[in-house]
Amino acid sequence: MSPIDPNWHDLKIFLEVARCGTLGAAARRLKVDPSTLSRHISRLEETINAPIFERNNQGLHLTAGGQGLLEYVESMEASAVALAEQLGDHPKEPSGTVRVGSMEGIASLYLAAEFQGFSALHPKIAIELVTTTQQMHVNRREADVFLSFFPMVGKSIDVTPLGSFPLHLYAAPEYLTQHGHPTSLEDLLDHQFASYVDDLIQLDTVRWLNEVITRPKLSFQSSSMIAQMFAAAAGAGIVMLPSFAKPERLGLLRLLDEQVNVRRTIWMTVHRDLQYLPRIKAVTRFLEKTIARDYPCEPPVRNPEAKA
Repeated sequence: MSPIDPNWHDLKIFLEVARCGTLGAAARRLKVDPSTLSRHISRLEETINAPIFERNNQGLHLTAGGQGLLEYVESMEASAVALAEQLGDHPKEPSGTVRVGSMEGIASLYLAAEFQGFSALHPKIAIELVTTTQQMHVNRREADVFLSFFPMVGKSIDVTPLGSFPLHLYAAPEYLTQHGHPTSLEDLLDHQFASYVDDLIQLDTVRWLNEVITRPKLSFQSSSMIAQMFAAAAGAGIVMLPSFAKPERLGLLRLLDEQVNVRRTIWMTVHRDLQYLPRIKAVTRFLEKTIARDYPCEPPVRNPEAKA
């Protein structure tokens, strides 16, 4: 039996189509005609003598064989990128683009400002900071580095805890003047809250208010943590926010410090084959030092008090 020898260009096109989910989206990214991509996919399926996509009105879905092929091709891509950088001109300082993905709150309220310091240290590295409401896959090259409040699971990735931040209850002085200042968890039953839209929550780790009160009276709901913070600052109700949001700058007051103890760990995910590239290493080391400085690792803690 002659060995199967798939065309590398076909494999690269397969990788892009698998990531995009449709021929149209992949064609726009690659700037070619969808029919061209279709021919490459058909040729690849003919070469390996197996279907790699199931086609329906919603797009293309990987078959079991296609999923297995994807893992191999992603590994090949990572090795090719690493090889290209190793064979490059070896600049004196790291250069290139690094895409960092994370949730909106920590990206906008913490990382965006911190990366200004990084740019001063590494002016030849361009940071792309991408916000998301769900997980990003570094093994699919959706991001080079992903920061999350949960440990990612997958092949060919390294996952490291960087730090642990506390969350607190906050309210505007105007709200407290009108509704009173809670002195116990039980008092929270009489108060209004700003929180997430429950059926739009993509990540269970942001259900932090549930660790303090079981059925809060919600006066304002948003899929955006930043919107919740501004609503609370306008008097909408009590809100639970991470310390990195620095709600005090909007005049919000911290409540029940001695009775509320909720924390989340910040996890960093990097592709195993790319983590030692100079530009990636510069970013990960910076994140490690910065987050350890501000929010050193502590074991995750659930609220020791009974919920209201």
